[in-house]
Amino acid sequence: MVHVLSGRVLLRPTHPERSRVFYGDQLGLAVYREFGTGPERGTVYFLGGGFLELSGRSEAPPATDVRLWLQVADVTAAHEELVAKGVEIVRPPVKEPWGLVEMWVADPDGTPIVLVEVPADHPIRYRPGI
Repeated sequence: MVHVLSGRVLLRPTHPERSRVFYGDQLGLAVYREFGTGPERGTVYFLGGGFLELSGRSEAPPATDVRLWLQVADVTAAHEELVAKGVEIVRPPVKEPWGLVEMWVADPDGTPIVLVEVPADHPIRYRPGI
């Protein structure tokens, strides 16, 4: 078995600086490290238990079958904060039939991002007998 110590999602944005503004300033992800120079320099953000790296440049937006799932403590507060920062909300917070509260946004290249609040009584947090 491979013993994974860390992991990260790598995105190659079409406009790196625009994506750095979105992930760093608008979503408010903290920077783990930066490397290289110039407009295509790399920026790695903390992403809960993993990392998100923006580096290089792509000529075309990525396929939308790649999605980011980000758990937040309070999706309503996240909604208010993102609206105030000018982030386009694809879908406002909704309590789903499966019990999670989800809100959808997209990065500048259209990568879908779901911000999820897991209620305290949801089975993801607590599973009696396990």
